[in-house]
Amino acid sequence: MGGPLLSVVVPCFNEAGGLSELRARLVAACEAAVGDDFEVILVDDGSSDGTREILTQFQSEDRRFACVFLSRNYGHQIALTAGLNFVRGQRVLVIDADLQDPPELLEKMMAQMDAGFDVVYGRRRTRKGETRFKRVSAKLFYRLLDSIVDIKIARDTGDFRLMSRRVVTALGQMPEQHRFIRGMVSWVGFRQVPIDYDRDQRFAGDSKYPLGRMIQFAVDAVTGFSILPLRIATWLGFGLAGVSICLMVYVGASWLSGGTVAGWTSLMAAVLLIGSVQLIVIGILGEYVGRLYMQSKTRPLYFVDKVLRTEDAVDFEPAQRQALNIGQNQITGSPSK
Repeated sequence: MGGPLLSVVVPCFNEAGGLSELRARLVAACEAAVGDDFEVILVDDGSSDGTREILTQFQSEDRRFACVFLSRNYGHQIALTAGLNFVRGQRVLVIDADLQDPPELLEKMMAQMDAGFDVVYGRRRTRKGETRFKRVSAKLFYRLLDSIVDIKIARDTGDFRLMSRRVVTALGQMPEQHRFIRGMVSWVGFRQVPIDYDRDQRFAGDSKYPLGRMIQFAVDAVTGFSILPLRIATWLGFGLAGVSICLMVYVGASWLSGGTVAGWTSLMAAVLLIGSVQLIVIGILGEYVGRLYMQSKTRPLYFVDKVLRTEDAVDFEPAQRQALNIGQNQITGSPSK
């Protein structure tokens, strides 16, 4: 199945304010790197601000653009996965629509891939326009993740990266529901190299990762690539068992000597401590069991509402249609421009 040299995947969720600037900079960067030999896969993740209409216009004006409209909002990592499932290029650039990551780095990334690397990922030197809390929490998160996961995940990185076709194919064989794609790329292996850059502030709109979603993202990352929390729960159990044995010895010795056992304050402190640890351990177990439960359902990761692609670019094979839950009537061709 033929295809362009480069595919670009852009997940979009309520990004109407910055899409025109994104298109201009992205097209300029791609043309500078590979000429006309590229495609842009725009994935609408259930937007409600006019993003869908703008993406439809882009596709009608430029045959190199394709649009994938998901049936609802599935989240950034699933939208990114959907885009990767539609690419036809030999190399794939992943970039967010907020323009915090500069598409102008594409030429340098392509040069590194020409040198033999399979993954060229952006590594942030600075992060403009972000609060001190977010910068500090992100720094702590990546260092914590690095210390507990079983693989090496590069610090201070996002999903901004250029990947070879074989890496993208390998990602397509990983069906987990709770996805942490930058970790999955590290797990796949092959030769990987960073490119350092200064991250800009968001061009328009608001961040799609508030505190609650950031915490959930961190939980997905930790539970997806490490069983250390389960081991910590085990260690806590053994530690409390040791403390309990010591208390039993103390109580027995006090009874034999006729002494008085300490009052209710120490008793309540021990009960609260043990009860709290038990709840934490149960919560950790629940996170892993919950993920096993969701994975066991084997539901599709997403459903597609519609695909817009020029007629000469539509080359999905029957097996690929079935895997991606795409019906024939969901692919709409438009004349080549």
